[in-house]
Amino acid sequence: MRFASLCLLTLMLCPVSGLADEFADTVATFKKSPVAQKFFASAYAYAVFPTIAKGGLGVGAAHGTGRVYRAGQLVGTTRMTQLSIGVQLGGQAYSQVVFLKDRRAYDDFTSGNFEFAAGASAVAITASAQASASTTGVTASTGSNAERTRQVDASYSKGILVLTVAKGGLMYEASIAGQKYDFSPI
Repeated sequence: MRFASLCLLTLMLCPVSGLADEFADTVATFKKSPVAQKFFASAYAYAVFPTIAKGGLGVGAAHGTGRVYRAGQLVGTTRMTQLSIGVQLGGQAYSQVVFLKDRRAYDDFTSGNFEFAAGASAVAITASAQASASTTGVTASTGSNAERTRQVDASYSKGILVLTVAKGGLMYEASIAGQKYDFSPI
């Protein structure tokens, strides 16, 4: 019950957008970042998640729905589900782009059963800075501060790169987590 209340509070704290295409808006937001620009230009494909909601109190969860693009064309939809356990309290919402460097990374991601581990983060209401490594990818997070965005040094790990931008919420976390992505071609 507490977890459900925490998730609801997180969603209420997140800004609500009335814009028609949240996917295009999310891509535009990431393309403003000098960190992300080079990956949009060189990635084989990418997945865009306009909003991922996350909450936790000892045990946590996150979920979001996205779209997968290859050569600028929509090729399918994807869902991300994350479960975590550890020291964590709060809720947050964020946007995410998963860059797929080459055909092998794309094939792995779109196989319908792609998973990787996550790390630790501390996210404030309007800005975040996080980086975490796993066995299959690196996550670098950029907040709303353009100066901080330029300081993030992001690179692929095993063909995968994940960038996030905090949308809202407050979460403190030092946990072990796993993310699973499902893919459905269109």
